[in-house]
Amino acid sequence: MSRVPADVQELPGGEILEQGLADLAEGRRSASALLLRMAAPRLARLGIEIEPPDPGEECELDLYRLLLAESPADAYGRYNAWLRRLASLCHALEARAAR
Repeated sequence: MSRVPADVQELPGGEILEQGLADLAEGRRSASALLLRMAAPRLARLGIEIEPPDPGEECELDLYRLLLAESPADAYGRYNAWLRRLASLCHALEARAAR
């Protein structure tokens, strides 16, 4: 069972974790769900179990394609912003675990 902090919304990127877990549970391939799958090994070390991508599955490319379909003009910038939010979330979770 995953240990998701009760106050996850207070963490930078916390909305990614909450929305991504909900989307994964419902089988939706959202930006949040793809990000969590990309970070599955890192999150597992923190006690948050996410099914990792299958071999050959390209979550990074799928995320970019999703953002490109939503808004081609700014897909690259949004892709990088999502990755920065994910990194912030992982750093915050790791810092909390180290305390």
